[in-house]
Amino acid sequence: MERRPRIDGHTLLAGVIGWPVAHSRSPLMHNFWLEQRGINGAYVPLPVVPGAFDVAVRGLQAAGFRGVNVTIPHKESAYRIVDRLDRSAQRSGSVNTLVFAPDGRIEGYSTDGDGFVANVEAHGIPVRGGRALLLGAGGAARAIAASLLDRDVDVVVANRTRARADALAAQLAGITVIDWAGADELLPSCRFVVNTTSIGMEGGADATLPLDLSRADTGLVVCDIVYVPRQTALLRQAAERGLRTVDGLGMLIHQAGLGFEKWFGATPDIGPEVEALLDADLHRAHAG
Repeated sequence: MERRPRIDGHTLLAGVIGWPVAHSRSPLMHNFWLEQRGINGAYVPLPVVPGAFDVAVRGLQAAGFRGVNVTIPHKESAYRIVDRLDRSAQRSGSVNTLVFAPDGRIEGYSTDGDGFVANVEAHGIPVRGGRALLLGAGGAARAIAASLLDRDVDVVVANRTRARADALAAQLAGITVIDWAGADELLPSCRFVVNTTSIGMEGGADATLPLDLSRADTGLVVCDIVYVPRQTALLRQAAERGLRTVDGLGMLIHQAGLGFEKWFGATPDIGPEVEALLDADLHRAHAG
């Protein structure tokens, strides 16, 4: 691995804005890639209080940053501040990546959906056609649904609050909505199941998913965007039945890689090294 040059007047800068943001693994990932590629760059956590987002972004842009990731609670503010929305952001209705273009405009992207697809395909599973059952109707669900629809996947959404799922379907043409309680009735016809809720997350919702995996076709692929823990109850149950599973850590890595390319002009190595780095860090945090 090449040694990354010291920070100087030529250092390329990016970061992640959130409140709080100390928990973010993005700096660990991006700075690993910068060092690995020998790029004179730095990626920093940027704690920005609610209400100060616009001022912070304009200041970072004026200071020469290449762009930023945006996390809770600033995603709606990010969508409003952009001058140009990429199709990914238009389709998903959200922005998690800002690029400060040379012409002074702010470009907005959503990398969650394509990051999800890239992660599934990295497991050797083509994402094209078939039916996907999405559990949840939040921002991640919309981004993933948009990317699946773009790949001719029939998307069906179930959410604990039916009205939220109906609202998602109204915003994104092509989605079918079913009741939460009857979700597993669809399993025999599904190629993918994707949990986009916090159910199964450490410290997340104390609830169970409405799925009896004994009804699933043997070719079903079960995906969970949760990555703490990596092996959620849903994935464990699927593995016990011999179904293929995809955990959420790879989605985190792939969506980050898309932003890295835009800011630093290089493709990061999305491989076992960065996955092992993040996995070890998550285990340390859990042990602490």
